[in-house]
Amino acid sequence: MELCDALKHPGGPEEFQSRLPVHADGSCNGLQHYAALGRDAQGAESVNLRASPVPRDVYADVAEMVEKQRAIDEQSGLAEAVALKDVVRRKVVKQTVMTSVYGVTAYGARQQIRRQLDAVAPEHRRAAAAYLQQLTFDCLRKRFESARHIQDWLCRIAQELAYVRKAPAEWETPMGMPVVQPYFLYVQKDEKTHTSGSIGDKPRVDMRRQRNALPPNLVHSLDATHMMRTALRCRQQDIAFVSVHDSFWTHACDVDKMVRLCREEFVNLHEQPLLEQLSQYWIRRFGFSEDELRGKASARKREFNTLLTQVPQRGSFQLKDVLESTYFFC
Repeated sequence: MELCDALKHPGGPEEFQSRLPVHADGSCNGLQHYAALGRDAQGAESVNLRASPVPRDVYADVAEMVEKQRAIDEQSGLAEAVALKDVVRRKVVKQTVMTSVYGVTAYGARQQIRRQLDAVAPEHRRAAAAYLQQLTFDCLRKRFESARHIQDWLCRIAQELAYVRKAPAEWETPMGMPVVQPYFLYVQKDEKTHTSGSIGDKPRVDMRRQRNALPPNLVHSLDATHMMRTALRCRQQDIAFVSVHDSFWTHACDVDKMVRLCREEFVNLHEQPLLEQLSQYWIRRFGFSEDELRGKASARKREFNTLLTQVPQRGSFQLKDVLESTYFFC
């Protein structure tokens, strides 16, 4: 072990050159990006974008909100709320909160919560899982209000792209990398009877998967951009850098430098008008011209053009606060 080697070093442990990587992890990184996109002050506080004397725990924050509402529902005599007395805790909602930003469906969230209830209250899992799933989703929406407006806008755009333009969602990352969602339904068509089968080589856009995937895939492209920008800054300063998703590693002597660069690049990334850039890209790529707005389905096409311009309003969070947040990446 390196600790033993350090203690045995002839010049003392201070002279020992360690090669162990030390890592700093994002605090529910997907929600950090959405809170920054929406300048969501309340959500930013929960995911440590704002300085705090102690680290904030978004899972505990949501669990507390869920429990408060459950207690209210219990007073109203709701059977599911009564059954869940003394059951709601951080562990029960953690996986659902963690995966909410990555596209977990209501069904998937119910299954996650049912598995947790198996361990703490198996006799209530069937009746209570659906109730607790909906309550968790509602509390997340309240905690990350601005972020949720952005996710709703993205879902609508992906749906309308599939319906109106018959096209998959696509965009460019802030580093210029093109992204296209490869979700299609492959329907085989009989050339003689013109009937459709279930599998073949004539694709059409899978509207449901396009809609569900755009919010998580977009945030994945943003956290990848943040990672690459941090890696490039570290390279410029001759700092060793390794990462796995939102876990950034370097040597112990350079940890403070790395996390400073990490914060700076997060702020630099989100100071760009990212949502406006997305809107402008989609207008150029998919917007209908005046000639196309004449004739059949013109009302739906105009609504689509309007939707592309309706960038959600942001909250009051100040991005510069990230620079002073000890627990942003730690």
